[in-house]
Amino acid sequence: MGKQTVEVMVEGGKATAGPPIGTSLGPLGINVAQVVEKINEKTRDLEGMQVPVKVTVDTEKKTFDVEVGSPPVSALLKKELSLEKGSAETGKFRVGDLSEEQVAKIARAKFGSDDESFKSQVKGTCRSMGITIGQGAVTQDELKAQEAEKARIKAEEEAKEEAAKLREAGLAPEAGAAPEGAEGEAKEGAEAPEGAEGEAKPGEEAKEGEAKPPEGEKPEGKPEGKKEEKKE
Repeated sequence: MGKQTVEVMVEGGKATAGPPIGTSLGPLGINVAQVVEKINEKTRDLEGMQVPVKVTVDTEKKTFDVEVGSPPVSALLKKELSLEKGSAETGKFRVGDLSEEQVAKIARAKFGSDDESFKSQVKGTCRSMGITIGQGAVTQDELKAQEAEKARIKAEEEAKEEAAKLREAGLAPEAGAAPEGAEGEAKEGAEAPEGAEGEAKPGEEAKEGEAKPPEGEKPEGKPEGKKEEKKE
């Protein structure tokens, strides 16, 4: 069958004969325990990181060769600074600081060289993770201030989400909308008070002439019973 290659990801210095190594190498007829021992020997300095490993097996001679790849720069940075993760707010919060010597060390571990081009790649990853270069360690006061700012940002985001849910449910007015009922009140206020038109009419009629006498009474100025004399 010749040679076969198996590639797996293992935790540095903690490979075991279980899956995925055991299940991949077992059918090839080699001593899996010896392979695991060799992997752990080569990855001991990378403890705590996921490391790519390639095992090449000569199925006829029953021999093997182990090649250890380099972990991502981000994994090397987290190991160097004992970080669980990078900053979620790139450029705003920092989680650590490296010296130029540490940058060179990581470049050598990843690329096998500390040439400026490789160090630049390491620094680029630092920026994306919130790690500064040569600015000094992150102080406790700075960490507290960052946590307070994160809490404020989170509270604002939660308030916006809650307001959006209320608007969708029709329980809150849209932004910039007039309060409910305001439109109706404005219209009513623009019209004349109820009954004003009707009250004005009687006043207008009174101004046109003298007040009419009560029903059944004759107008004053003409004696009762006196008739006009006709001219012959």
